[in-house]
Amino acid sequence: MSGRYLLRRTGLILYTLLVVSVLVFGITQVLPADAATMLLGENATPEQLAAIRERLGLNDPIWTQYLRWLGGVVTGDFGTSMRTGLPVLPQIAEALSRSLLLAALSIGLMLVLALPLGILAAVRRGRPVDLLVSLASYVGISLPEFVTATLAILVFADWLGWLPPTGYVPLTEDPARSLLHLILPVATISLILVAHVSRMVRSELVDALHTDYVRAARLKGLPERVVLRRHALRNALLPTITIVALDVGYVLGGIIVVEEIFAIPGIGRTLIVAVQNRDLPMIQAGALVMAATYCIANFLADLAYAALDRRIQYG
Repeated sequence: MSGRYLLRRTGLILYTLLVVSVLVFGITQVLPADAATMLLGENATPEQLAAIRERLGLNDPIWTQYLRWLGGVVTGDFGTSMRTGLPVLPQIAEALSRSLLLAALSIGLMLVLALPLGILAAVRRGRPVDLLVSLASYVGISLPEFVTATLAILVFADWLGWLPPTGYVPLTEDPARSLLHLILPVATISLILVAHVSRMVRSELVDALHTDYVRAARLKGLPERVVLRRHALRNALLPTITIVALDVGYVLGGIIVVEEIFAIPGIGRTLIVAVQNRDLPMIQAGALVMAATYCIANFLADLAYAALDRRIQYG
């Protein structure tokens, strides 16, 4: 992978984030919310509102406000939260770290389960295990997150009492309790991911096992596990990487619902609270950070492509 490609891809990410910043800033400007009123309250006098608008530069043209905000973002200053009165960046960073932990555990569990299930279903195509995996995949894809989360709380928290229903404990405070609180949210997110990715792995591996190069490898007398690992699986995983990268977008969307249901103070729940309170700086920062996360995930997918298939050259 050449430095020219890395430079070009970095430029594309920055351009994408620039477009997102314009859209996010523009949308938040037309929301039915007034920053001065949010800061001073409904009982503020017109003179007080006029003074705070002047101090915050809200009377300036929108493009001037955008450039001022963008300049702050570039230097790491996302503004001050209208709800808490604290700088936005530390709050977003803390919330994002919790969401990234939840997402990393969910994607890790997905990879541990989806790959073996997809491989097993492909190798045992048409047999009961294949039908069982396919049926479980259809069920997993059909259930939305809020249904899965509600059922998980009812069964494992209320009826059986095995796990805490909601809440969050920092990992640094009590690792055991923290992981215990994360089991149900991680399982909720992973269920759809496992169903989606296992189906993709099965489909691509079935096609790969019927290609000419796999037949040639078998005719050479290579053991079936070698044929599967070195020839079929390596090529079958390439499209799967794309699906996993796209699923990052699902995780970012689904995590909002899951964090709200399980009361996890991550980036998703932070955005919901910000929208409810018309906290414009927090909304702008949260949306921009989530867009950056998605862009980085797609970039890492390209790197994984090149690592799995040496024929792929980015120049």
